[in-house]
This record gives sequence, structure tokens and C-alpha cells, in this order.
Amino acid sequence: MTQTVDAALDAFTPALPLAVGLSGGADSTALLLGCAERWPGQVRAIHVHHGLQSAADAFERHCVDLCARLQVPLQVQRVDARHAPGQSPEDAARIARYKAFEAAAQAGPAELAIQSIALAQHADDQVETLLLALSRGAGVAGLAAMPAFWRRGGLDWHRPLLTVPGAEVRAWLRTRGQAWVEDPSNQDERYTRNRIRARLLPALEAAFPQFRDTFARSARHAAQASELLDDLARQDLAEVGDPPRIAALQPLSPARQGNVLRLWLRQAHQTTPSSAQLDALRVQITACTTRCHRIHIKVGRGFVAREGAVLRWYNP
Repeated sequence: MTQTVDAALDAFTPALPLAVGLSGGADSTALLLGCAERWPGQVRAIHVHHGLQSAADAFERHCVDLCARLQVPLQVQRVDARHAPGQSPEDAARIARYKAFEAAAQAGPAELAIQSIALAQHADDQVETLLLALSRGAGVAGLAAMPAFWRRGGLDWHRPLLTVPGAEVRAWLRTRGQAWVEDPSNQDERYTRNRIRARLLPALEAAFPQFRDTFARSARHAAQASELLDDLARQDLAEVGDPPRIAALQPLSPARQGNVLRLWLRQAHQTTPSSAQLDALRVQITACTTRCHRIHIKVGRGFVAREGAVLRWYNP
């Protein structure tokens, strides 16, 4: 069920001290304001300066002024978020942002070490993420969209506003007379997410007023299915080994082969295969019945090759 900002924050019980990712936009401004009111002296803010647009300095000034008024310590992390060839700008910025959050959380004396980080994505962001996943033909892991809680790098990560519509966040700020900055790139419809926000969300609102709740429920179902598939993959990986033995993979169904290979590649080599690459690899595994059968297939960022009785992944 969608919630108000106050209801969502009342249900938020992070381990303290807490850091809030502060971009200067409405969502993170509201999150910091609400958290600072609830846990005075236990909240810090982290602002990541991407340096990708002329408005970046204005974002930083807003964050500095807001934190000074709230008496919240602010760390500004400057990053190089330029994307590599073949990498999307959004992915490059996201990766740089998470690295900056982790670095900022680990800075400072141990007795003041950050235990939790809160990020400000809301219910509309969740819908956009799910629709993006659908547009790319994602499996259940992608359709699970964004988790409300996870652990990474020894920290608890939270999205406490994930059940709050974006319009409610802005209305909450207006009642408090609190300003925020608007990212001009959010209006650029060259980005798929922005087209979804500008064109699809209003249409969904008109046709299915409860779409945020129903889409969130679908995402939760997908997350549960993804968790079960990961459990099965871990069991199968324990049986086939790491690196996987070809003979142990062959009795598995095609779906289980793909499931365990995907986990192996992600867990051991931090790479993600496409569906076509996995299909090609499974065909070769099935056909591998002689000592001279060769396997050498592009998978993720590298190659999977046969090495005796097992599969090896390498990045030349």
C-alpha cells in the first residue's frame, strides 16, 4: 500500500548512526529532513558531485545550505562518472555513486561509524524501474525492481520512501515551506526512464489509479521467485562445483543449467550473460560428449571455455 511520508518514516527503524544520500532533489531533501527530525545528532548526509552538468554546483550549494540549517554534517564526494564505451551513462553514474557512498560511510573515527545508508527512491521510481525491466525482457531478478532493504559492504541499505508516491513527497515539502532543486536532465526524453515518467505514468494513473500498489505487489512476487531461484542455484552449484564440471551440468534441465551458470558467472566472476549467450553455452554443454569437443563462447565481459572436464571463464 502507498503511504504518506510521515507514515513511511515512522515505520523506518535503521541502525544508527545513519547516512542519507542527498542529491538536493525533492525526494532526498524530504528524506534528510524527516530523518534529521527523528534522530537529531545521529544523521549525516552524503552528497555525490558527479560533475556531469552545469547545474551540479547548484545542487551542492543547496545541500550545503540545507545541512547547515538542519545542523547535519555533510560530506561531499566528487567522482568521475564518465561512462566507458558500451556502458550507459546512467549505469556509470550509479556505480560511481555507490562507491562514493561506501567510501564516505567508512570515513571518520570508528566510534562514529555509519551503520546504515538511506536512499530516497519512491513509489514512482519503483514503477519506472519495473517498466524498464519489462522493456528489456528481464527475468524475475530484474522484475523484482528495487529492494527496500539489503546489505552491502558491511552496511545496511534502506529505501524508506519506496511506498510513497512522488507527488506526496513534493506536497509534504510544500507544507513545510522547504525548497529543493530540480535536475534539468529529468526532462530529457532521450532517456527511457524520463519518457516513462512523462508519458506512461500519467496514462497509468488515468487507467489504473492503484497501479503503484499492484506493480509493487508484482515486484515483491518476482523478488520472492528470484530468491527461490538463487537458493536452487546455490544448491546446484555445490553439486556441479566451481568451476562447474560439464558432466555434472548435463543431467540438469535447461532451466536449471541456465540458473546455476548465471549464479556461477555473477558470483565468481561478476559478469552477467545475455539470454542468447546462455542458450548457446547450454547447447554446447549438451553436445560435449567427446574429449575433443571444444567450447569457447563469448559470455558477459569475457569467454567461457572448456578446460578438461570443467568450464572456465576468462577475460582476455
